[in-house]
Amino acid sequence: MIVIMIILMIFVMYKVNRFGAAHVKVSREQVAEHRTRILDAAARLFRLRGFDDVTVADVMKQAGLTHGAFYGHFPSKEALIAEAVGQALPPAPDKASPRRPAADYADGYLSVRHRDNRATSCLFSSLGTEATRGSADLRHRMTEAVRSRIDHLSVEADGDTPKEQRRAAIAAWSAMVGAMVLARLVDDERLSKEILKQTRASLPLK
Repeated sequence: MIVIMIILMIFVMYKVNRFGAAHVKVSREQVAEHRTRILDAAARLFRLRGFDDVTVADVMKQAGLTHGAFYGHFPSKEALIAEAVGQALPPAPDKASPRRPAADYADGYLSVRHRDNRATSCLFSSLGTEATRGSADLRHRMTEAVRSRIDHLSVEADGDTPKEQRRAAIAAWSAMVGAMVLARLVDDERLSKEILKQTRASLPLK
């Protein structure tokens, strides 16, 4: 009888431990999924409405989660801004993979489609002016992305020396971001398209 009871207890403990481990695993997966949903929702809303006009409640509603769950993931809205922007910024190019030609990138950037698709558009043209007043972490993340983009464009920018190519790349990137801001700002569709077209024609890219 005692032997049977011991066997039964071992069986029950095995089931409890197995269920508990599975429960923890699912919970961790859910936490990661919720965090991703929050970051995706935040990046989308920030692009559309800016940092100041988006509240934590707005982000959590967009993510389909309760307001109270926010602070289990982020200590503050500022921390959310920095991480959402960091995740939405393009990763540094993989040197082992072929780069997207600079001319093709410029064609896509200075397009009407990009202009109108603010929710997933370039963070620099949609949030650049607001980011200048952001946290040190936010500005650092965006600074590294600027460096990466300049390096990308420098490879195919006009110039006989690396210094000349870098100068041309900086001019091209600055013109592209500025042109997108102006193209969205003006209320004249013809002028908006002209800004995009003429800026593209003027870029010092091969």
